[in-house]
Amino acid sequence: MSKYKIWFQGATDRVHMAPYISKVEAHLKSVLDPDFSATFHTTTPPATTTHAITEYRIGRNLIKHAVEAERQGYAAMAITHFQDAGLAEVKSVVDIPVLGLGETTLMHACTLGRKLGLVTINPVFIPWHEDQVIRYGLQSRVVGVRAVQATVKDFIDSFASDEAKGVLAPKWEHECRILLDAGADVIVPAGGLPMMLFGAQRGANIDGAPIVNGITLIAKTAELAIRLREQAGMFTVSRRSNYVKPPEKALREFLEQG
Repeated sequence: MSKYKIWFQGATDRVHMAPYISKVEAHLKSVLDPDFSATFHTTTPPATTTHAITEYRIGRNLIKHAVEAERQGYAAMAITHFQDAGLAEVKSVVDIPVLGLGETTLMHACTLGRKLGLVTINPVFIPWHEDQVIRYGLQSRVVGVRAVQATVKDFIDSFASDEAKGVLAPKWEHECRILLDAGADVIVPAGGLPMMLFGAQRGANIDGAPIVNGITLIAKTAELAIRLREQAGMFTVSRRSNYVKPPEKALREFLEQG
């Protein structure tokens, strides 16, 4: 029996996105050390609509799940929604380590090369990811954010059908090469869907530029965060600014009415 439980939280639905989720769950089981176990939690309805109000809904849901994860004795929470909706607020309400897919992936990608290129699944996400780059202070490290002309369904179908993947893959590669030509030497798939579709194989790269699989990364970083907290008393977030813990009354009102 594993010693530490990690709560993985997606913005995906177990029924409509089953091919993706089954691959993620199998992948997590294969990469986590024996002391750690993963429980993948879903969101219904999922984030299939591409609007800021959807991200707000997802963020609100993440806060509630984080509180529940801590109450149930999970050692860490790993959010597999690249947009990092509500991430600062989630970190503020619990004492267990909370990792966001976007933040974790982007920060690690900076150790792999000088310039990053992001590729997302649809053009509507470009402004959101550009805001993330600014929020994390990475403007000088990111050459651009590109998007495949595709839908969430196109990506989900590609997990279940080689034919569907064969249609999508050239579109993905085209956007990657535009970024490589612009100077990128690391490709960051902006989302769990493209990460698992194009970055899951060992040593994934395009013309020598690593394709960062943030799902693997966030799993192993969660392990590290748990070990650091237990063995060295580290990985406590700042309790100043955005990460100040809310008053008990404020949190209770949020959970009851938010």
